[in-house]
Amino acid sequence: MKIVKAVNLKKYFVTENYEVHAVDGVTLEIEEGEFVAVVGTSGSGKTSLLNLLGGLDVPDEGGVWIRGSSLKDMESEERTIFRRRNIGFIFQQYNLIPMISVYENIVLPLRLDGAEIDQEFFEELTGTLGLKEKLGQLPETLSAQLSGGEQQRVALARAFNGRPDVLFADEPTGNLDSVTSMEVVGLLKNCAKKYHQTVILVTHQEEVAQMADRIIRIEDGRIAE
Repeated sequence: MKIVKAVNLKKYFVTENYEVHAVDGVTLEIEEGEFVAVVGTSGSGKTSLLNLLGGLDVPDEGGVWIRGSSLKDMESEERTIFRRRNIGFIFQQYNLIPMISVYENIVLPLRLDGAEIDQEFFEELTGTLGLKEKLGQLPETLSAQLSGGEQQRVALARAFNGRPDVLFADEPTGNLDSVTSMEVVGLLKNCAKKYHQTVILVTHQEEVAQMADRIIRIEDGRIAE
């Protein structure tokens, strides 16, 4: 079943001197349960494409459908609620909230949506990610108590805990060394398979991309043959 569909996506940025075709006519489909890597050099348009697919930005032309729902036909607030309930995000920066515990960081999206926390699933997930002993720690002390890889595991748990239809990861290993990068991507892939999640990962690292089921290469805002 196709869970993500994009048709003729275009996103242009215009300045006084030139026009940048960040995404230039991209059409693609992602199957449910796929682990897809989007690869390209800096400035190729891969992050702009991810922002459009995940509803963080709106296209100038074309459209995106997540499980049949058209993102461009939603009002801004409706799209925000849809993202919170159906889409998960992991970024290069861990984006942990200071002054609340690791536990509260993980469950925060569910609390914002007024959803019930599945404690059994939460315990299984945090056990899989090796976080059970870290749940009471505060992010403001993480730099001293947790490595970058462990902080990114918290971000993984936060994204998976809501059981989104699709999880988007934008350079999730960008702040990690090569060994930790492979460990984190391995956990991401294992969790995706275990919990039947669809993952679209943006990376410039070929060794990370090779762990995906399928690789989509972006050049100058277009899918390369």
